[in-house]
Amino acid sequence: MTKFSELNLNPKVLKAVEEAGYDTPTPIQAGAIPPALEGRDVLGIAQTGTGKTASFTLPMITLLARGRARARMPRSLVLCPTRELAAQVAENFDTYAKHVKLTKALLIGGVSFKEQDLLIDKGVDVLIATPGRLLDHFERGKLLLTGVQVMVVDEADRMLDMGFIPDIERIFSLTPFTRQTLFFSATMAPEIERITNTFLSAPARIEVARQATASETIEQGVVMFKASRRDREGTEKRALLRKLIELEGDACSNAIIFCNRKSDVDIVAKSLKKYGLDAAPIHGDLDQSQRMKTLDGFREGTLRFLVASDVAARGLDVPAVSHVFNFDVPSHAEDYVHRIGRTGRAGRKGKAMMICGAKDEKNFDAIEKLIQKEIPRVDDPLAKIEAAPSDETPEEKKDSKPRRSRGGRCRSKSTETVQDAQTDAPAPVQAEAPKEPAKAEKREDEPKQDQERSRNAGNSRNRRNDRGGRDNNVVGMGDHMPSFIALSFDERRAG
Repeated sequence: MTKFSELNLNPKVLKAVEEAGYDTPTPIQAGAIPPALEGRDVLGIAQTGTGKTASFTLPMITLLARGRARARMPRSLVLCPTRELAAQVAENFDTYAKHVKLTKALLIGGVSFKEQDLLIDKGVDVLIATPGRLLDHFERGKLLLTGVQVMVVDEADRMLDMGFIPDIERIFSLTPFTRQTLFFSATMAPEIERITNTFLSAPARIEVARQATASETIEQGVVMFKASRRDREGTEKRALLRKLIELEGDACSNAIIFCNRKSDVDIVAKSLKKYGLDAAPIHGDLDQSQRMKTLDGFREGTLRFLVASDVAARGLDVPAVSHVFNFDVPSHAEDYVHRIGRTGRAGRKGKAMMICGAKDEKNFDAIEKLIQKEIPRVDDPLAKIEAAPSDETPEEKKDSKPRRSRGGRCRSKSTETVQDAQTDAPAPVQAEAPKEPAKAEKREDEPKQDQERSRNAGNSRNRRNDRGGRDNNVVGMGDHMPSFIALSFDERRAG
């Protein structure tokens, strides 16, 4: 079996590897390090978690051990799709280069430009960056890529999923044609294969079989979930997740909960916190300082539950995770193996539970086909899920659609309540009779004829009101309305 000592690495690098506790390289490391040390381009195809980071970090440190960086002109470049993965690469670099005098800079979003500019101005040997932030510095005139000797593209398939391929092509065009390129991807989509054919020169192709089976130390299970109502699916699914966690008890020391969408990550984390479970979200839309604080808390054990999306959790190395909960069935079968691989690491035992809804059965079948194993079904612990506590807000509890009456018209809840309270044959409600208009006070100086006409007019109005007619008062005239205005048409003719 190959040992690190047989790979012609720098003695100082070997010393750091031994201090880190490693002796035997993984298949991707044993295949990629020798051609990388020879200066050849390398195309590595292997899944995340197989040791790809060390397969390019170790030869890169060995090659850069001699020489010195110039201001604003890094000697090597590592591109990563996410901030967390870039930060992890930087940590690996610190681990393996601690006995070699090399400098590095980490260019990721969510960090001040000023701090990054200071590092670049001093000159760095290794530049680790996400594509967007790297191009921001280049367009501001703070960075030159003409001195890059070694360029690494890590997790190229994730770059494709996140829409970074145009940026990658532009960055390639800014680097020297004579550079050495190390290109790593879990899959070889047509777009990625086109890039490798364009920018790599006679690469050494190292392909490690994709991990299609989960570790035997991981206990798997799935709950086939069906909501009582479509508009309550999210609420009942979150109640089921909390019940699964409760049933694990103290055995669930910590757990990663995977969701397919960023919005669900936030909702699930908020729901868990509401019910007294220590949880925090992590996804690409959060501020970088908050994401790093959340990750540090989970690694140190001060945070029990990490609710994550696939992009944010890709490539993260978090040891001693007791449980993984798949709140959503992953869209890609390979992601299931990657997700549950967060637990049961280094020979430890782990447990992975998944919630599968009716709409997820197609993706679930693809997972079982990939791992060539039937995942054990677990009975729904909430037999009467309608009685489960709800985390809906009062607004969410309102019916999303108004009910329809027998005539087909929408009716509100208040209308239904009134109608339900009525008898089968309700008595018609009589309208209140309009009040009599106030009679004008008789004035001493009013002629008797006018007084008589006013009385007749008033009696005529009362008769019309009794027959359901309407009052003929003229708006704005008040009690001093001229009497002739109040006369009916017949009375005027008779007069």
